[in-house]
Amino acid sequence: MRPDTSTVPDSEYRGWLRWLPGFARPYALLARFDRPIGWWLLFWPGFWGVALAGGLVSHWSLLVWLLIGAIAMRGAGCVYNDMVDVDIDRRVARTRSRPIASGQVSRQAAAAFALALCGVGLIVLLQLSRLAQIIALASVLPVLAYPFMKRITWWPQAWLGIVFSWAALVGWVAVADGTRWIAGVLLYAGSIFWVVGYDSIYALQDLEDDAIAGVKSSARAMGRHIRKGVMICYAIALLLWAAAFWYVRPDPLVLAALLPVAAHFYWQVVTLDAADGANALHRFRSNRFAGLLVALACATVGMSS
Repeated sequence: MRPDTSTVPDSEYRGWLRWLPGFARPYALLARFDRPIGWWLLFWPGFWGVALAGGLVSHWSLLVWLLIGAIAMRGAGCVYNDMVDVDIDRRVARTRSRPIASGQVSRQAAAAFALALCGVGLIVLLQLSRLAQIIALASVLPVLAYPFMKRITWWPQAWLGIVFSWAALVGWVAVADGTRWIAGVLLYAGSIFWVVGYDSIYALQDLEDDAIAGVKSSARAMGRHIRKGVMICYAIALLLWAAAFWYVRPDPLVLAALLPVAAHFYWQVVTLDAADGANALHRFRSNRFAGLLVALACATVGMSS
């Protein structure tokens, strides 16, 4: 059965977008400014890194910069992704109305817009410590490679995890300045598996169209084992986060901080309906709340260490 995507269009003028000037609306859609879930998911790992390193109070302004950077760079990434995937987007029902695929924005104009967003990212970069700047710049090549992964591997979601979790390293290094780096790496690794889990859920919306277009995804690779696969990804994420917490403060009580997010992950998996696109999208979007639960856990452990 084809997943129901009638309630989850990829591009439409809704909410505050209707109040923008006509020429600006396609660019707002192109950067997915109407879909804040993306920049929340990009922002949370950076928050975790700052909070677990104990910088929630002392580095509060860094969190603001990381949020601005998440919004701008997620937007730039979406523009770049759409430039690369324009031919695929035209063959997928959910994405054929995207601004570049539909002809509302030319590739040249899209490239200029992406550069402008990167300019905002550069301003954010200059607010970081030297080591954090180096770590952040090291993400450029993985980001540029991401749109091509769906053509060469069944697990592009793993590459997205590498990219979307990078802020955890940046946030950790910005506060800890290279000390206790094992905890930062464990936090980052756990985030990768979290991303693989939630983006596999997201990919359920396009199973049939992806098969026709020849697009690979972890959702297609898992097939009827999708719920078990997502559960395994979430379980590994929790184990890695628990190890990071233990490294920061070796006390059994710190592990209890992860119980709320563990319960949320369980709810996601047991209520997931792989044949219902709206159900999958709702479970995917709930990871904004999951990110908040992990943030609270990181803040609790970081401030008590």
